[in-house]
Amino acid sequence: MDKLIDMNVYPVSKNLKALLKDKTTKKNIIFATPAYSSEGNPIKETEQMTEKILKGFAQCEIQPRVLKNKEQQQERTRAKAEVFTPSWICNKMNNHCDEEWFGKKNVFNTEQGQEWRLNTEKIEFDTEDDWKKYVDSKRLEITCGEAPYIVSRYDAATGEIIEIKRRIGILDRKLRVVNENTDNETEWFKWVLRAYQSVYGYEFQGDNLLIARINLLITFVDYMQDRWNRVPTEAELRKVVNVIVWNFWQMDGITGMIPFGKNKEEYHQFNLFDFVVADELDSQDTEEPEEVYCRIYDWRSDKSLTYKSMKEGR
Repeated sequence: MDKLIDMNVYPVSKNLKALLKDKTTKKNIIFATPAYSSEGNPIKETEQMTEKILKGFAQCEIQPRVLKNKEQQQERTRAKAEVFTPSWICNKMNNHCDEEWFGKKNVFNTEQGQEWRLNTEKIEFDTEDDWKKYVDSKRLEITCGEAPYIVSRYDAATGEIIEIKRRIGILDRKLRVVNENTDNETEWFKWVLRAYQSVYGYEFQGDNLLIARINLLITFVDYMQDRWNRVPTEAELRKVVNVIVWNFWQMDGITGMIPFGKNKEEYHQFNLFDFVVADELDSQDTEEPEEVYCRIYDWRSDKSLTYKSMKEGR
């Protein structure tokens, strides 16, 4: 099977540095998994992912789960409940969401067991501008892994590449709608960018997050080539990558903080032992984990905010 993720080829290679950024810490995302630590390659879970480390990999290339060995798959399932999500399940769940939005079934396709029959007719909306509301409607994939619900370049369970017209991800559907309702490159890119600004996802493990970001980037290039028969300009890529890096971020979903961030106790009853321990620790060279709540971006309001405040409705 060919590589599904390759750090050394277009469009990933030239954009890898940007794809590794963490907008909250203003550093790089971290590995947040012991999977790449070995006697000859002792990478800590808290170590930042860099171009040098990634392009220096030999025996531990970053690849989707389907290409990992069975032992590693099982370990990641035990540690972080990581599982395969086949495309037909993603399609079923995304169809349900669209049924709620459109008020009818089988808008983009009709399910047929573990397959689906494509609806080849233009997607119909109640009013002329409703397609824009659909493109702008916000969607979040929690603990997104490789983001199979957002984009469906390949089937996560088999690694099989899915042709563009049959893709079933949330973003794929939005991009299809943009294709059907724009007739020039300027308008097309404007609404493609808005489609990217409308989808979000967070993930704990750094390799999964990087794969998700790469999948979104390659998806953009795929649709550009399919629609306009050209590759994106560097400026277009920078704009899309910036949105991807803001909207798909590294986070502990329980605390709302960066992985291994300090979880603040709301109340603690101190006793004498606390002060003795604290005194001992003061004499040691210890490094406390940061308490940093993850930040995301509201593109319509043009401002960043913490995920925690957004979740709490503030």
